[in-house]
Amino acid sequence: MNVQKKNRNIGAALLFFIFGLLFFVLAVRFFTIQYTGEVKGQALAAKAAQMYLRTDVIKAKRGTIYDREGEVIAEDSASYTLVAVLDGALTADPEHPNHVVDPRKTAAELSEHISLSEQEIYDLLTKDGRKQVEFGPAGRDLSHRTKEEIEKLELPGIGFIKDTKRFYPNGVFASHLIGYAQREQSDGKPSEIVGKAGLEKSYNEMLIGKDGSLQYKGDFWNYILPNSKKQVKEPKDGKDIYLTIDKKIQTFLEDAMNKVDQDYSPSRIFAIVADPKTGAILGMGQRPTYHPVTREGIEKTWHNEVVESSFEPGSTMKIFSLAAAVEEGVFNPNTKFPSGKYYLDKKQPPIKDHNQGAGWGDITYLEGVQRSSNVGFAYLLEKMGTDTWRNYMDKFKFGQKTGISLPNEASGKILYDWPIEKVTSVFGQGTTVTSMQMIQAASAIANDGKMMKPYVVKKITDPASGEVTETKPEVSGQPLSPKSAKKVRDILETVITSDIGTGNQFYQLDGYSVAGKTGTAQIAAPGGGYLQGRENYIFSFLGMAPKDDPKLLMYVVVEKPKLELDENGAMPVSEIFKPVMKSSLQYLNIEPEEQKDAVITEIPDLTEMSVQKATQYLTDRGLKPILLGSGKQIVSYSPTQGEKLIEGEKVIIRTDGNLSVPNMKGWSKRDVLKVAKLAELKINMVGSGYVMKQNIKPKSRVSAGDQLVVNFAPQTEIIEKNKAKKTKSDEEPPLD
Repeated sequence: MNVQKKNRNIGAALLFFIFGLLFFVLAVRFFTIQYTGEVKGQALAAKAAQMYLRTDVIKAKRGTIYDREGEVIAEDSASYTLVAVLDGALTADPEHPNHVVDPRKTAAELSEHISLSEQEIYDLLTKDGRKQVEFGPAGRDLSHRTKEEIEKLELPGIGFIKDTKRFYPNGVFASHLIGYAQREQSDGKPSEIVGKAGLEKSYNEMLIGKDGSLQYKGDFWNYILPNSKKQVKEPKDGKDIYLTIDKKIQTFLEDAMNKVDQDYSPSRIFAIVADPKTGAILGMGQRPTYHPVTREGIEKTWHNEVVESSFEPGSTMKIFSLAAAVEEGVFNPNTKFPSGKYYLDKKQPPIKDHNQGAGWGDITYLEGVQRSSNVGFAYLLEKMGTDTWRNYMDKFKFGQKTGISLPNEASGKILYDWPIEKVTSVFGQGTTVTSMQMIQAASAIANDGKMMKPYVVKKITDPASGEVTETKPEVSGQPLSPKSAKKVRDILETVITSDIGTGNQFYQLDGYSVAGKTGTAQIAAPGGGYLQGRENYIFSFLGMAPKDDPKLLMYVVVEKPKLELDENGAMPVSEIFKPVMKSSLQYLNIEPEEQKDAVITEIPDLTEMSVQKATQYLTDRGLKPILLGSGKQIVSYSPTQGEKLIEGEKVIIRTDGNLSVPNMKGWSKRDVLKVAKLAELKINMVGSGYVMKQNIKPKSRVSAGDQLVVNFAPQTEIIEKNKAKKTKSDEEPPLD
């Protein structure tokens, strides 16, 4: 018994010692921590504060993109994501539930407001194990109006997460220039809107801004603790960008391109409207295009064709070879050259004019420009020299990037090694350019010799500091004198006003004079050579108006349009150029030019005059006398005595000599009937429009009663090409 008692005492003493030692260690540890305020080198006060410290991100606003007048093109806007709480444990008060109580009713009512069926919503709301669900794309990016409509339903467990999205109020609107931005999340960072294409991408660092923060002490439920202080770091919003694009002009351009795209189904369209005095781009677009919100259509082309694509320009390049010849003093409008074919040497096929090399005989260089004669420009190259022309291509900055602030700009390529390449470059074959290069070069013609660098950003503003960075117009060269530039404009105007000009029937504007040049360029084939067929061309027009002091410069390109047999490539191009140019001039309050009063001449009795005197009388008054016969006395004429004619009309005169028929190519039916009546010929007219061909050769003798057969068509030169079948001529440009 004593032994047991003794053992218990020893055990008690041992336990007392152990507990006493533990108490001592804890006491020492307690007083050490209390004294130092640290554990393992870390301050406990900081740790305690950290437990209660809450940090919220204050999102910066992405910069807004405006047009030149301050109209919004791209901006941030509020959006909402629909969520449903399914966990019943989150409801503390059954009278006011915080979770979805009736999935069937909830599904039925939500299906009226989002693009999911009632059954699809019900399936989401009844999935096992889910505490909260979203509704996929149908429940994201909801507008504030949709949010309010759903809230009015007072559906338990239905709520919203507020977010921000990029909003493009104009829809398809210079989409490849503006680009698009979308929300992204990476590396565990908070999601943010990031530019993915166009200006949204190239100016992303300026637009994106810098997020701020809010720090405070909060409890377990994130409520702010009493007497706690908040620390706020204000966000730095992104910078705002003002473009040179004018919303009205861009809208004119979008509408016109839509119509041509629908009517002609071309493979590509791109067009630019610019201010030649400054280089500011006022409108710019292409087809195919895409919607910046839905990205619908982006799979067809995501490139900005205006700056990223190079191509052979065709005869619009003749504007600049003409300018070089004028500046060098080698262009004499009245000097003649043999049109049709030009032989560089006997070993190579000749360079042909676009009417299958038939030409128009010996014609003046002015007529060569109006008819867009490749041969005429080959002879001009001889006059100025190949080294001189190469120097002018550098002056006009072909083969060089313009430096416009857009990504992936192409430079084009000048092929100038072989003699044939040097000749073809004067009429736009072999050498490649971009649309933006053409606009820059043409600004020298429109701006009295000063070439302006193109730009699309007018200014950048910092909303925090108010700092404004403006883009100032920049002269990129002066390849011409003011005198030469004006002379070139005068010559190019005749391409539009002359009866034989390639732009005569397509590019005239009521109230405004236009100077410009048409182009029909071949398309390089993937395996070498060029594509064949009447539609496989790039049709274009580079024009400016008003001619004497151009306020607008415009370049339109339409590739491979679907054409009817009586149509040519100038038609879709003109259906963009004409309405956009005229509407834009009127919008800018450019007063129409004064129209000259038409010269009206009353026809006298021509039988009282000699043929020579009558011809001179009519010519002096701007009329065109046409002689039938080789005699010296006038027998009859049409229109008859007393009729009134305006400048440019024809007067058919029959003399007493041997009768002959004139070349009536391009004439109207009315004038052909005058010839048939005066010559007493039997007439058979086929088709409609203008004379394509006649069965009696010009200047050959005829007698009364002979049969005259005349074929008509809407366009004289293209119909021969359209009707040719599987011949080399079918592959020549239909109109240039």
